[in-house]
Amino acid sequence: MSNTLLVVLVIFALSIIMIMSGRGGGNFYVAALVLLDTPMHTASTTSQFILLASALAGALVFGKAKTLSWRLVLFFAGLNASMAFVGGFSAHLFTGNTLKIALSILLFIAGVVMLLPEKQYSKTADPRPGFWNLQEGENTYVIDLKVAIPLTLATGFFSGMVGISGGSFLMPLMVVGCGVPVRVAVGTATAMLAATAFTGFAGNALHGGFSPGLAIPAALAAVVGGLLGGRIALQTKPKILKTISGLLTIVAAILMLVNVLSGK
Repeated sequence: MSNTLLVVLVIFALSIIMIMSGRGGGNFYVAALVLLDTPMHTASTTSQFILLASALAGALVFGKAKTLSWRLVLFFAGLNASMAFVGGFSAHLFTGNTLKIALSILLFIAGVVMLLPEKQYSKTADPRPGFWNLQEGENTYVIDLKVAIPLTLATGFFSGMVGISGGSFLMPLMVVGCGVPVRVAVGTATAMLAATAFTGFAGNALHGGFSPGLAIPAALAAVVGGLLGGRIALQTKPKILKTISGLLTIVAAILMLVNVLSGK
């Protein structure tokens, strides 16, 4: 079995699991590509291209089912995507191992946060300055902009720098920090990932490292996986989705750290 075929099969399987848990899966894509002997910077660029394809596919499913908030998509994606470009463009200032270690630490923290109890979303609006009162159906979300904006900007920068989507960080921010229901957060995060992946890919690609022969077939596999993952998510209990997302993030952190320590 050629290395490219192996990558395609791995990406297909990962895309199903990642999209159903509201994560683009960039951390796993990068880890898988690196473990399959792809250079770190090439893996980062290729991962963003794969993320773009799978996120668009997943967003189609969630949008049709009306389980995402377009206002949250525009808010988080605009901030996240702008800094993802800066992060992607800055990635070549750091060594591959430095990026791996940074990714491992950030992923572990995000995974632990995702396993924390959900914040009970507010039923009443907060009139104080700096709070965004968002009405979605029967729910009112009160989002503290002083917390959400800087965290989203930071998430975008590091996501673009290490070649991941940011879903690993945006999911805890929305669910634990902002009280967005898990099913809505999964759909919203998936739609946001497309914008972040595009700008992160552009920032990385300007420095080269893009391998069409590897990225295009892997992206096609991710599209199919994203469609399947989206459909599965709609049939899965929110608590299970939240737990899966947290555990997968921690596993990705451990795998990347093992890769660094093994000297690959």
